[in-house]
Amino acid sequence: MKLFHVSLPIALLLLIIDGAQSGPGGSSANSHEKIDRLFAEWDKPDSPGCAIGVIKDGKLIYKRGYGMANLDYNIPLSSESVFYIASTSKQFTAASILLLVRRGVISLEDDIRKYFPELPKYESTITVNHLVHHTSGLRDYLRLWVLGGRKPDEPFDNDMAVELIARQKGVDFKPGEQYSYSNSNYILMAEIVRRASGKNLRDFAEENIFRPLGMTNSHFNDYRERIVKSRVVSYWREPGVPFHQYVTNIEATGDGNLFTTIEDLAKWDQNFYDEKVGGEGFTQQMLTRTKLNNGEEIKYAFGLEVSEYRGLRTVAHRGGFMGFLTEMMRFPEQRFSVICLCNNGESNPSDLAKRIADVYLADRLKPDEAKPRPAPPQSNPPPVITLSADQLKQYVGSYYSEELDSPFHVALENGILLFKIKNNKPWKLTATAKDEFQYRGVIYNFLRNDQGQITGFTLRGRIIKDIRFVKMNTSFP
Repeated sequence: MKLFHVSLPIALLLLIIDGAQSGPGGSSANSHEKIDRLFAEWDKPDSPGCAIGVIKDGKLIYKRGYGMANLDYNIPLSSESVFYIASTSKQFTAASILLLVRRGVISLEDDIRKYFPELPKYESTITVNHLVHHTSGLRDYLRLWVLGGRKPDEPFDNDMAVELIARQKGVDFKPGEQYSYSNSNYILMAEIVRRASGKNLRDFAEENIFRPLGMTNSHFNDYRERIVKSRVVSYWREPGVPFHQYVTNIEATGDGNLFTTIEDLAKWDQNFYDEKVGGEGFTQQMLTRTKLNNGEEIKYAFGLEVSEYRGLRTVAHRGGFMGFLTEMMRFPEQRFSVICLCNNGESNPSDLAKRIADVYLADRLKPDEAKPRPAPPQSNPPPVITLSADQLKQYVGSYYSEELDSPFHVALENGILLFKIKNNKPWKLTATAKDEFQYRGVIYNFLRNDQGQITGFTLRGRIIKDIRFVKMNTSFP
């Protein structure tokens, strides 16, 4: 074999070029070594991990995979691995809505019942703008799904999600009163795209975003049996237990379910500067936040959160579902972005993206003055009331919620009142007041008729409020 000899002048030239490409974190090689150390614990053939992309001035200056995309077949992660990116998908749903707004097909001030006549007529109007910014007050359908006793990995699609949302008799707060992240908002936005344009979100985004930008490995996956080349599998494990994989059967799109790669997301990132998709002013609108009814401006824009990190403005969105954890963070003034996609449920891509920014933007970031988070205020535990078995018997029975389309059962076993729902272990209800029970912060208020008989109960938690259950005639044995 003939060895290729590099003359000294060329070698020096290469060194000069490498130095010219160095960032604030030092030489490229030095920066890359620092990044590699952040992911070292997963960079092995028996572990899932993460794929990263570092973008500066429109170029992927570093891209790598750490760990495996599939442990069954020993397939390593890379910048071309196709990830499910969970809620990081929301910016593409928001972009689709914005494209329709800019074309005059829909308006942000439209009453959503224009597109969803099946929704109840709530006391106050919910607009498309409320959906975009999570200020609608609509309950999160994923929480409702699990609360109704369904497993998070059960197959479900947009039709099922909209039906569940439409069952809700009320909202958690008056639209515009507060910000409360709810996946229901973005499921409905996906359906607005379909009902207003005649194309489902998968086809609309393909035609108007992915194809124009050359994002050839990106799609909203609305058919769970579709073959996806280079698909990444997600994993989770409990302490001391080997990894096990998740199986994602979801067909619902809008709040998540976008499959994409580091390479494709880099092309999307560039669109925020050259506006190939959307045209002039598109980026500014995508970053438009809203104000609550009291005039307070929130951080959430169009599927993106506008914030700052160590003195620099950031535009970002994280995602997490079924072992997939993702982050895409942009520093627009520095034209610098970090993408971190993980298939390891133990990872923290949001923190890792910041650590990567620390390396490359070291000379521009303010000193890290992050202080330990204060301990949450200690709330006094609710008073516990002791009830006799005879007193507890009156609550026993089967209850049904039309809003959840699911039965709940209250049973008395060994003097303990238990709450039972399918696919969940029974939990103990603790009496805290007259006709009031609690479990892990969720309050169950039992209701009586004029004769003092139990007729049902309401369920109220920190996120979801006042779901009503009616007592059925038959009791659960």
